[in-house]
Amino acid sequence: MPTDDHLSEATQDYLKAIYELSPEGGPTSTNQIAERLNVAPASVTGMLKRLASAEPPLVDYHKHHGVRLTEQGLQVTLQIVRKHRLLELFLFKILGYTWDEIHEEAERLEHVISFRFGERLASLLGEPNFDPHGDPIPDRDLQLPTIETVSLSEVPVGQHVSVRRILTSNPALLRYLGELGVLPGAEVTVLSHITFDRTVHIQVGEGGLEQVVGPEISSLVQVEIS
Repeated sequence: MPTDDHLSEATQDYLKAIYELSPEGGPTSTNQIAERLNVAPASVTGMLKRLASAEPPLVDYHKHHGVRLTEQGLQVTLQIVRKHRLLELFLFKILGYTWDEIHEEAERLEHVISFRFGERLASLLGEPNFDPHGDPIPDRDLQLPTIETVSLSEVPVGQHVSVRRILTSNPALLRYLGELGVLPGAEVTVLSHITFDRTVHIQVGEGGLEQVVGPEISSLVQVEIS
């Protein structure tokens, strides 16, 4: 199985950015990567050429046509993603970090722990399937667990749903959702949709107070219909 132990921190960041910007495996543009990593497009082009000429190639890059991960690149990237999400769960479950603190800490640690250390973490945590934000953790064979979800904004009125995943690492937004009780595992009922401002009115838990969620937030909350 490939590991990322030999890759530089910058290379790991590029591979993960490409993966996150193209969840369906489609091409990602140089400008998208530049914006995500806060670097100049020319620097991105240089790095993509190096990754494409690596042995074996980690990306498939063609100027003006974007970049995709090769199969080898995807396998290595999933190792990085696995370590990151295991670290988030370790920080949250074992060390007592709050869910809005763990992303940045895991970003730093993922570059310094080895493949072997990551596997020990997985054993310690009981081979988990999801991190505290509900993001799927690749297993030892780098397969991702799947679950059918929709965004909260798509749920019809009167429907009961379970929160499964939050598609943001923004600390302030995570703290806000935590205050509302909108966390993975929470049971939510959609009370109404307001067409005028596209807000969703929800009840969290049985007998909970009515909460109002705006469109930008409701699109980031992924739920499973009960």
